[in-house]
Amino acid sequence: MGTVVSGLRGLVTNLFCRRPAISREETAAIFREKYNHFQSLLESNTELLKIFSEIEVMLEGREVFGMAFIRSRSSRAVFHAIRMIKSFERLSGKPQPGLLALVERLSSEIKTVIAGRVNPYRGKLVIPMTEVTGDMVDQVGGKSANLGELAGKVGLPSPPGFAVTTAAFRSFFEEAGLFETVASIRLGIAPDDPASMAAAAEDIQAAILRAKLPEAASREIDAAVAAATGGDATVRFAVRSSAIGEDGELSFAGQYLTMLGVAPDRIGSAYKFVLASLFTPRAMSYRLLKGIPDDDVAMAVACLVLVPSAAAGVLYTRLPEDPYRNAVLLNAVWGLGPYAVDGVITPDSFILDRDTLAIAERVVTDKPRMLVPSPTGGGLADVAVPEDKRREPSLSDDDARTLAGWGLALERHFGRPQDMEWAVDGRGRLWVLQSRRLTALSAAAPRPAPPVPGAEIIALGGQAACSGVGCGPVHTVLADDDLDAFPQGAVLVAPHSDPRFMVAMRRAAAIVTDHGSVTGHMASLSREFGVPTLLGLDGVTGILAPGEVVTVDAASGRIYRGRVEALLAKAPAEAAFMAGTQVHAILADVAARVVPLTLLDPKAPAFKPDGCRTVHDVTRLLHEWSYGEMFTVSDLAADGRGGSVILDATTGLDLHIIDLGGGIREAAAGKSRVAPEDIASRPFAALLTGLVLTGEARVARPVNLGGFFSVMSEQMFSQPGAGAERFGDKSYAIISDKYLNFSSRVGYHYGVLDCYCGATVNKNYITFSFAGGAADDVKRSRRARAIGRILEALGFVVEAAADRVAGRFQKFPADIIAEKLGHMGRLLQFTRQTDMLMVSEASIDAMVACFLSGAPCFDPAWTPSAPASKTD
Repeated sequence: MGTVVSGLRGLVTNLFCRRPAISREETAAIFREKYNHFQSLLESNTELLKIFSEIEVMLEGREVFGMAFIRSRSSRAVFHAIRMIKSFERLSGKPQPGLLALVERLSSEIKTVIAGRVNPYRGKLVIPMTEVTGDMVDQVGGKSANLGELAGKVGLPSPPGFAVTTAAFRSFFEEAGLFETVASIRLGIAPDDPASMAAAAEDIQAAILRAKLPEAASREIDAAVAAATGGDATVRFAVRSSAIGEDGELSFAGQYLTMLGVAPDRIGSAYKFVLASLFTPRAMSYRLLKGIPDDDVAMAVACLVLVPSAAAGVLYTRLPEDPYRNAVLLNAVWGLGPYAVDGVITPDSFILDRDTLAIAERVVTDKPRMLVPSPTGGGLADVAVPEDKRREPSLSDDDARTLAGWGLALERHFGRPQDMEWAVDGRGRLWVLQSRRLTALSAAAPRPAPPVPGAEIIALGGQAACSGVGCGPVHTVLADDDLDAFPQGAVLVAPHSDPRFMVAMRRAAAIVTDHGSVTGHMASLSREFGVPTLLGLDGVTGILAPGEVVTVDAASGRIYRGRVEALLAKAPAEAAFMAGTQVHAILADVAARVVPLTLLDPKAPAFKPDGCRTVHDVTRLLHEWSYGEMFTVSDLAADGRGGSVILDATTGLDLHIIDLGGGIREAAAGKSRVAPEDIASRPFAALLTGLVLTGEARVARPVNLGGFFSVMSEQMFSQPGAGAERFGDKSYAIISDKYLNFSSRVGYHYGVLDCYCGATVNKNYITFSFAGGAADDVKRSRRARAIGRILEALGFVVEAAADRVAGRFQKFPADIIAEKLGHMGRLLQFTRQTDMLMVSEASIDAMVACFLSGAPCFDPAWTPSAPASKTD
């Protein structure tokens, strides 16, 4: 408050200095101009505090956000910081070139961070697989780079073919103007509206499919096809996505298109279809949910000769749910491999010892259908498996051991557990179709616990794709419309697993299917998102009724009726799933220039422009300075006879009033101290009805000694330089006849109330913001949540984040606004220094009930004599 002290010194000096007379009209004009600039500054300060809190919440990594969030919050932060600087300059008449230069420099740095790295796109348009190596990932994508490695470096058999590079992708998009088209269409997407995402995706894909490939790319693709087929028109291809970033830290499992059975003369068309799969609703949602900036995604495509598989499947060199077990997992189906990973068929499974390759477990399933190349031309066909083969193993023990050995060789080469797709052709030859890092391995899974005593088990069996416990009402998914309407916290139940379920995984408490494989695409996604998932529980869709509340214990393969608290109490905390993603790292880099606050003490020598390091520092400095400048404004309004007056009432606050005109009755003009009855400002008078302490509210507040010592230790270690001077800071009420800006600093918390209360209903509003405290993060968060619930009971629209809560109540008649202000005055008193009392989650309920009962202060031991009713 050093600037306020300076302002007061100036006022004292002014009392003894003769100044030219200023008319009332001139004073009013100066006052209105200054007041407007002050209002602009306060508005931007409020917005910036909200932005800081939103960024801090996203940094926790438990909320979905994308680059649009970073761009919007950083640009808004810069805008409001510059607005504060300009408003302060007009308010004070003091230019601030240093602060403006700092914000402009921070803005430039933020833009550089957001721009990020530029992926290299130069190079060949088409590269034969025989020339591809692992260090070419930026040109050919992760899938093709891995194939080049396993064939060239490990020496394993893989299909011949070629990669269409990211250079071809960029050439196509630039020549056809598709970058601009995509950017334009994406502007119409509403993040919370799946229909707008679907419409945009359809328009983008249509534009890609209509566009003509560049002549150079077409020529090179045709030449590569001819080299791979030797002119044989009966050869078919697998055209597979190989996006930049694919098969890396995130699995991208099943998000982009693979086309099988493509004829040689259709490769160009299939290539465009694969590129278009970058912009399916599912792929766009996946990138949003996993924090992958769209600007960093480019598509290469692998074009491989299709192996006419007699059987195919997937091999994991570690068991996803028990990675410390010394075993390899292999799944197999008849025909082509997609049915092994898409959940259509429950595959045969083999578990082999990693050291001896001995088969430890073998499960042979009924496999009624298989996928084969269409006998009538390009494409695929779903056909029945001959009756005598349905229940026969689709892979021999010898082939299983050979494949396990290959998988372990790849694990040694790449240095990480592998997810390997394989096939055996009609002549009995084995092929490796792709290999990638096995993602989202669980920690070592304990043996299933015994059933919960007294809890009813309604379904038992299946395989856990992701361990964990989830509870919620059953929501059966049979069509895409069922996914669009998927409610928060429900249990997804479906006939078979499907990667499309990804769009509901952030809302799902658990997933259960009749059929599916733990090596499938959806299983990978379940592990990435940490959703308890139980697959292959035959008949479960007929057992679980829609809307019925169930508890799914995936690890034990049990589904209980109702809510089983004994299991849910042991459930681990939700993982910070955004942490480690590209977009989270970008946000952290941007936040370092925006959020940290280093200017803590207004009396410190460093509390000046040269001491500012971040946008938050600029905000803090100008907000503090602005109050000192408003003393000068008040001095003008009071004709030089003083700046602020003190409220003479029992509030527990050092409360100073700045009257902007019409806020104090004429009879009290010239007084240095005023009583509540001297206040003419309608909103301030209403606030005082609750803020002024009377009767039993004057007694000492209860103190929890454990909470008190916790608070003291928190401040000693987390804010050692803050000192005792934080307690007793001045609070301010800036008033007019219809306006109130009340800012209260008590201890380490800060509350701001802004209000207009007049005859025009559409102008009337109350906004309230409360943040901070002296206790630890948990106690401060509990108090903020309790305040949020109280505000909701009062009819406010509430936003809460971390230890900050904000509420808005607007467009009501003046008498209702005044009534709410009385409650707000009592709330300001009620919640003062109560963070030390928030010793448990139960404290939240106790505080809310205590306030709504009309109690004068919060007592954690308070028990209502009658049911609490809503405060009106």
